[in-house]
Amino acid sequence: MITESTKQSIPGGTTEHNALCSETMSEVERVHPGADMERFVREQMAFVGLGADDIALIRRTAPLVLKHEAALTSALYEHFLKFPATAQFFLGPDGAPDRERIERRKHSLGRWLKETAEVAINEGFVYYLLGVALSHSHREYGPGGKIPPQFMVGAMSLTQSALAGVFQAELSDAREALEAATAWNKILLVQLNVLLLGYMLPPSSGGH
Repeated sequence: MITESTKQSIPGGTTEHNALCSETMSEVERVHPGADMERFVREQMAFVGLGADDIALIRRTAPLVLKHEAALTSALYEHFLKFPATAQFFLGPDGAPDRERIERRKHSLGRWLKETAEVAINEGFVYYLLGVALSHSHREYGPGGKIPPQFMVGAMSLTQSALAGVFQAELSDAREALEAATAWNKILLVQLNVLLLGYMLPPSSGGH
């Protein structure tokens, strides 16, 4: 049962027209979200309560995040290499980490971080995200094959934790650090929804 106190913890939960209905959610019978990504993303933003204040805070704290881009991306890939289940995607023919490949992936991750910091919800960005999703869910090249969805969720969790650490270190006001981490968590969860869409699409016609 949803109590009044629970409602108060949900953005807009005490108003008649809360965040969940500020933009009508698509009917189940509608076509796949990939056919109208911009609408899907805006619906998800409303659902998680990502509003104008959050967007402004993300943009304002973006320089704090981006100055740690190299450290953040390096830490994530080094973490992947610690576990055989994820390391397999980054190994060369000799079984050693393919550092050239990893550097390319770190560059791509850095680009994603910059794009995320802009919070530019337009057709170009949302389909860029869908492209990232498909490159993982329908991966037909490189070692290890397709990336299982649980690793997409885990990678996003690692990113959330890393950003919380950045804000704790960079912002002297604990409340401000919490608000920044919360705002970034919202946009990251919206993006996770997009990244998981790829796993809902049928395999490529090539039968891979």
